[in-house]
Amino acid sequence: MELLGLHLLLTYQCNFECDHCFVWGGPHQSGTMTLADIREILRQAQELGTVESIYFEGGEPFLYYPIMLRGIREAVERGFWAGVVTNSYWATALEDAVEWLSPMVGQIQDLSVSSDLYHYDVEVSQQIRHARQAAADLGLPVGTISVAQPEDPDAPVATGQLPPGESGVMYQGRAAEKLAPQAPHHPWETFTECPHEDLREPGRVHIDPLGHVHMCHGISLGDMISTPLTDICRDYDPEAHPIIGPLLEGGPAELAGRYGLAPDEGYADACHLCYQARLALRPRFPEILTPGQMYGEFEPQVRL
Repeated sequence: MELLGLHLLLTYQCNFECDHCFVWGGPHQSGTMTLADIREILRQAQELGTVESIYFEGGEPFLYYPIMLRGIREAVERGFWAGVVTNSYWATALEDAVEWLSPMVGQIQDLSVSSDLYHYDVEVSQQIRHARQAAADLGLPVGTISVAQPEDPDAPVATGQLPPGESGVMYQGRAAEKLAPQAPHHPWETFTECPHEDLREPGRVHIDPLGHVHMCHGISLGDMISTPLTDICRDYDPEAHPIIGPLLEGGPAELAGRYGLAPDEGYADACHLCYQARLALRPRFPEILTPGQMYGEFEPQVRL
């Protein structure tokens, strides 16, 4: 497996608790990276030799602004280019937004701001307008990520890496619980492939505050604390993997069938069926379908 990008979930915490969030971000979540964590990830990324970009995400990374900013600077110093994904809660006025973003000039090559009806009561909030204008004034590349409502039949299909512009809901995480009931459902047997991720060569993975390397949110390939990233990439065998193997062979329908699960009649999308199957399989594969934060468990988890 050759990785070009690492997406750091700097924290599971968020000042919002959006219904569409597939990492269950919210004020009551636990888990935040330290500077030592970030440095170790950057060191291992350099050792891997293929990584080009480092993204800082969450949760909401601006909640830990000094740590995020130092992490960005050290990533750039090591030769990576950096990006940030944020809900822009901090952009309460244009002047304030300029103050928040000024230290990132010459540091980040992408600022992605989230704006939709899950975050605010309008699709484009005043905070987003301030953040985008401040970024433009400072010469920072900026794009807007927007997720449509589940009732919108014209919403573009979601993708594994949300692009700028509007996308449909991916019904995993909190979205599987809060939004899936509002969406049209389809027979579970029809979900015979993973439409969002390249499970053999994903190009990028997410790394959470506990060190887990996620192929998709909640499917851990191992943790960088006990196993170096070089070993995780070298030893990755997708066909032999107990979760990814079935997904490659026949999608979420095969995952459910392989382990004798009893699916409901219909699901909102492939992510919905996959997520529900993984929930049922967590006791069987606790080291893979982890951590609890990705499955709506909010008890503090402390690394040893």
